[in-house]
Amino acid sequence: MTTEWDGLPDNVKKFMTAIDARQRAEALAVFTSDAVVTDEGHDHSGRDEIGAWLTDSVIESEYTYTSEFTGATTSGMTADVQQHLEGDFPGGIADLHYRFTLNDGLISRLVIEP
Repeated sequence: MTTEWDGLPDNVKKFMTAIDARQRAEALAVFTSDAVVTDEGHDHSGRDEIGAWLTDSVIESEYTYTSEFTGATTSGMTADVQQHLEGDFPGGIADLHYRFTLNDGLISRLVIEP
Protein backbone atom coordinates (compact mmCIF):
# COMPACT_ATOMS: atom_id res chain seq x y z
CA MET A 1 0.00 0.00 0.00
CA THR A 2 1.31 3.48 -0.87
CA THR A 3 2.16 5.44 2.26
CA GLU A 4 2.86 9.09 2.94
CA TRP A 5 5.64 10.11 5.35
CA ASP A 6 3.22 10.50 8.28
CA GLY A 7 1.91 6.96 7.73
CA LEU A 8 5.31 5.27 8.11
CA PRO A 9 6.13 3.32 11.28
CA ASP A 10 7.57 5.62 13.95
CA ASN A 11 10.98 3.95 14.11
CA VAL A 12 11.39 4.13 10.33
CA LYS A 13 10.75 7.89 10.48
CA LYS A 14 13.10 8.19 13.46
CA PHE A 15 15.87 6.37 11.59
CA MET A 16 15.47 8.41 8.39
CA THR A 17 15.39 11.67 10.36
CA ALA A 18 18.42 10.68 12.46
CA ILE A 19 20.62 9.80 9.48
CA ASP A 20 19.73 13.08 7.77
CA ALA A 21 20.75 14.90 10.97
CA ARG A 22 23.84 12.64 11.40
CA GLN A 23 22.65 11.51 14.83
CA ARG A 24 24.28 8.13 15.42
CA ALA A 25 22.76 7.29 18.82
CA GLU A 26 19.24 8.13 17.67
CA ALA A 27 19.64 6.08 14.47
CA LEU A 28 21.11 3.10 16.33
CA ALA A 29 18.41 3.10 19.03
CA VAL A 30 15.68 1.93 16.62
CA PHE A 31 17.36 -1.41 15.78
CA THR A 32 16.91 -4.79 17.46
CA SER A 33 20.07 -6.14 19.12
CA ASP A 34 20.47 -8.75 16.35
CA ALA A 35 19.49 -6.54 13.40
CA VAL A 36 21.22 -6.77 10.02
CA VAL A 37 21.86 -3.86 7.67
CA THR A 38 22.90 -4.50 4.07
CA ASP A 39 24.46 -1.52 2.30
CA GLU A 40 26.56 -1.58 -0.86
CA GLY A 41 26.37 -5.38 -0.78
CA HIS A 42 27.89 -5.71 2.70
CA ASP A 43 26.08 -7.03 5.78
CA HIS A 44 26.49 -5.34 9.15
CA SER A 45 25.12 -7.53 11.97
CA GLY A 46 24.24 -6.48 15.49
CA ARG A 47 24.37 -3.05 17.08
CA ASP A 48 28.20 -2.86 17.24
CA GLU A 49 28.64 -3.43 13.49
CA ILE A 50 25.63 -1.26 12.64
CA GLY A 51 27.05 1.50 14.85
CA ALA A 52 30.40 1.29 13.06
CA TRP A 53 28.63 1.38 9.68
CA LEU A 54 26.63 4.45 10.76
CA THR A 55 29.82 6.19 11.88
CA ASP A 56 31.74 5.38 8.70
CA SER A 57 29.04 5.86 6.08
CA VAL A 58 26.83 8.55 7.57
CA ILE A 59 28.21 10.38 10.62
CA GLU A 60 31.82 10.86 9.53
CA SER A 61 31.23 10.66 5.79
CA GLU A 62 33.44 12.88 3.69
CA TYR A 63 30.41 13.66 1.51
CA THR A 64 27.59 16.09 2.07
CA TYR A 65 24.16 15.63 0.57
CA THR A 66 20.53 16.57 0.74
CA SER A 67 17.79 13.98 0.75
CA GLU A 68 14.16 14.10 -0.23
CA PHE A 69 11.46 11.56 0.62
CA THR A 70 9.91 10.55 -2.70
CA GLY A 71 7.50 7.83 -1.63
CA ALA A 72 6.93 4.68 0.33
CA THR A 73 4.97 1.47 0.44
CA THR A 74 4.11 -0.57 3.50
CA SER A 75 2.79 -4.07 3.98
CA GLY A 76 2.48 -5.72 7.37
CA MET A 77 5.82 -5.42 9.12
CA THR A 78 7.73 -4.08 6.10
CA ALA A 79 8.26 -0.61 4.69
CA ASP A 80 10.02 0.41 1.48
CA VAL A 81 11.08 4.06 1.54
CA GLN A 82 12.38 5.85 -1.53
CA GLN A 83 14.81 8.75 -1.11
CA HIS A 84 16.38 11.06 -3.68
CA LEU A 85 19.89 12.21 -2.72
CA GLU A 86 21.97 14.98 -4.26
CA GLY A 87 25.45 15.88 -3.10
CA ASP A 88 29.17 15.87 -3.63
CA PHE A 89 29.52 12.07 -3.70
CA PRO A 90 30.58 10.29 -6.93
CA GLY A 91 27.79 10.71 -9.48
CA GLY A 92 26.16 13.47 -7.43
CA ILE A 93 22.63 11.99 -7.61
CA ALA A 94 21.18 8.77 -6.24
CA ASP A 95 17.73 7.32 -5.83
CA LEU A 96 17.77 4.78 -3.02
CA HIS A 97 15.34 2.25 -1.59
CA TYR A 98 15.47 1.61 2.14
CA ARG A 99 13.72 -1.72 2.73
CA PHE A 100 12.83 -2.14 6.40
CA THR A 101 11.59 -5.20 8.27
CA LEU A 102 10.30 -4.56 11.77
CA ASN A 103 10.02 -6.81 14.79
CA ASP A 104 7.98 -5.50 17.75
CA GLY A 105 8.30 -2.01 16.29
CA LEU A 106 12.10 -2.06 16.04
CA ILE A 107 14.07 -2.46 12.81
CA SER A 108 15.36 -6.02 12.49
CA ARG A 109 16.49 -5.82 8.85
CA LEU A 110 17.40 -2.95 6.54
CA VAL A 111 18.51 -3.31 2.94
CA ILE A 112 19.67 -0.17 1.13
CA GLU A 113 19.95 -0.38 -2.63
CA PRO A 114 19.32 1.63 -5.79
